[in-house]
Amino acid sequence: MTPPRRPPTQALSTLAVHAGEGSHDSDAPVVTPLMQSATYVQEVGTSEGLRYPRYGNAPNAELVQRRLAALDKAEAAIVLSSGMAATACALLALLRPGDHLVACKWIYGGTMRLLTQEFTSLGIQITLADPLETRAWRKRLRKETRAIFLESPVNPTCRVLDLKPISHIAQEEGLALVVDSTFASPVNFRPLEHGADVVIHSATKYLNGHHDLVGGVVLGTAPYIEEVRQKMMLWGGAPDPFACWLLERGLKTLDVRVRRQNENAMRVAQWCAERKEVRVVHYPGLPSHPDHAIAAAHMSGFGGMLAIELTGGGRAAERFVRKLRLIRHAPSLGGVDSLVSEPRHNSHTHLTAEERAKLGIPDGFLRLSIGIEDADDLIADLEQALH
Repeated sequence: MTPPRRPPTQALSTLAVHAGEGSHDSDAPVVTPLMQSATYVQEVGTSEGLRYPRYGNAPNAELVQRRLAALDKAEAAIVLSSGMAATACALLALLRPGDHLVACKWIYGGTMRLLTQEFTSLGIQITLADPLETRAWRKRLRKETRAIFLESPVNPTCRVLDLKPISHIAQEEGLALVVDSTFASPVNFRPLEHGADVVIHSATKYLNGHHDLVGGVVLGTAPYIEEVRQKMMLWGGAPDPFACWLLERGLKTLDVRVRRQNENAMRVAQWCAERKEVRVVHYPGLPSHPDHAIAAAHMSGFGGMLAIELTGGGRAAERFVRKLRLIRHAPSLGGVDSLVSEPRHNSHTHLTAEERAKLGIPDGFLRLSIGIEDADDLIADLEQALH
């Protein structure tokens, strides 16, 4: 295979289309071929060059991993079968029984269950930190602490954390700072440039962008990614070649998709902020958002995710969702189609109403994933549903 060529430019929009691909030889396909094979012929007398999809080195996986690393400015990347597989293997590569992890209290419900139920059963100690508490991160460190984990922006509340002070603590204490950046995508935020050591994405979301695959990505140094790959091989979290092919195909439009979603979400958020039926709008692009200054200083765009709280609570939310015609009720996010979801009935259904309210997710809270449709049509749909 022809060695990958160096992209002629470092612009993200160009990297999203070309990074990691081979040279432009005559008769070479413009579209990457799908190598839908579960096994490959091995050279006799050596283990070198052994290729097997579960090892993360099938041709389609290798190409998309090079491209993802280029987008997030990482040494290396590994693609896994889901965002949860990525989170699990990323942390298992860092932690052993007896180790301690400090995790942000504001994290996705599935990740919370992974840490507090599964990891604790493996002998890994977990402490949750409230970012609003003074010196929250440093006060929770122990001599067994090995890493700090957080999301930014946060699912589903759209809070944004300032990585700078947290990364300083991690560097001083020799800890790994792990950041789930799914909500931002590399277009809006690249945590490695702000002091993070490891980045995680659910590739199901913005990276693919079309609601037609499930995948995850871990990015970091090459030696660390090799550790993650070993975990993936043993725990069986590798993606199939077709998922890698779809992911590479989706990445080509990442920049244009996310920029359109940023614009649409801003318009929708501004419109919602003027409605009496909406009690609160959670969108970091609004000056009223508590983290607006942090987002404006560190992000390239405010994102396509926002949340609203309806004044009528849970019953009003159900009526509203039932009346939507264009925006569909579905649990995922980050795709070209606009979606709405109610965390109390999916990601946070295992919590009581009081527990959800403490996390800033009261009844009547709706998460909106804004797609690439015309913003006027999205607003018209929201308006008729509110009436």
